Amino acid sequence: MLIFAGWFVVTRFSVTRELRLWDVTALRFGIGAVILFPVLLRGSGRISGKQWGEGLLYACLWGMPFVLAVALGLQLTSAGRAAAVAPTLMPVFVGLFAWVFLKEKQGLGRWLGYLAIVIGLACMIAGGASAHGVANPVGILALITAAAMWAVYTLLFRRSALTPVQAAALICFWSAVLFLPIYLIADLSRLALASPGEIALQAFYQGVLMSGVAIVSFNRSVALLGPTAATAIIALIPAVAALTAIPVLGELPSWEEGIALLAVVGGVLLAARPKRPAAAPSTTTTARQQP
Repeated sequence: MLIFAGWFVVTRFSVTRELRLWDVTALRFGIGAVILFPVLLRGSGRISGKQWGEGLLYACLWGMPFVLAVALGLQLTSAGRAAAVAPTLMPVFVGLFAWVFLKEKQGLGRWLGYLAIVIGLACMIAGGASAHGVANPVGILALITAAAMWAVYTLLFRRSALTPVQAAALICFWSAVLFLPIYLIADLSRLALASPGEIALQAFYQGVLMSGVAIVSFNRSVALLGPTAATAIIALIPAVAALTAIPVLGELPSWEEGIALLAVVGGVLLAARPKRPAAAPSTTTTARQQP
C-alpha cells in the first residue's frame, strides 16, 4: 500500500517535468524484466506454454497498458485525483464484475459501500474543480479504465496456478517485449533531458519497488486473502498519496476534496468487509431435529 501510494506521487513528479509516460513505462518494465526473468527459467518451477499465455493476458490487464493509462491520468489531472480514482474504483469493479460474471452475492453493506465510493469520487472531482480547475475528462476516463483493468486482473489471478513471483515476472517480461521495441524504434526516449538523479529515482521506484516488491506483495495478498479482502488495504492509498503530495508536489487538497476523500475511504472499507460466516447449527438444535 505504501509503495503504491508513493508511486502516484513519484510518477507525476517526472511526467510533469522532463520525462514522459513512455520513459516511466520503459524503466518500470525494462528493469523489472531483467530482475525477475531468472524466475521464469527455474527448473522445478518451469513455466508451461499455457501459463506463458496466461501471463500475456495479465500483462495486457495490469502491465504496460495499465501503467500507460494511469500515467496519462496523472499527467492530465493530479496525483491526488489519480490516487483516489484508480485504487478506490477498483473494488467497485471487482464487486460488480464478480456479481455479473461469477454470480457472487455482494450483500447490502457492500452495495452501500460501492455507492459511497461513487458519490465520494463525484464530490471530490466537483470540489476539486472549484480549487484547481475542472478535471480533464480524458485523464479521468483513463483512470477509470485502469481501475477496470486492475479489477479484472485481480479476479483472474485468484484462480491462477501461478505463484505471485511468477505472475509478476510474466507481467514484466511481456510488457517489456511489447513496449520496448516501439519505445526504441519510435525514438520516444527523453532520458537524455532528465538529470541522473531523476532517472535513478524512477529506475529504482518503477523497476525495483513497483515491478518487484509491490506486484509480488499484492499478488500474495490476493492469494492469501482473496480479491475482496485484499482491496481493503488499497482503500488507504488515496489518503496516503494525498498527504504525500502536499510536501512533495505542493498539491494541497481543498476542504471539499478532503471530505469527499474520507467518504471514499469509508466506502471502500465498508465494501471490502469480509462476509460473516454462516453460523453453524448447534449440536442441541441438530439433535432436536433428528427423529
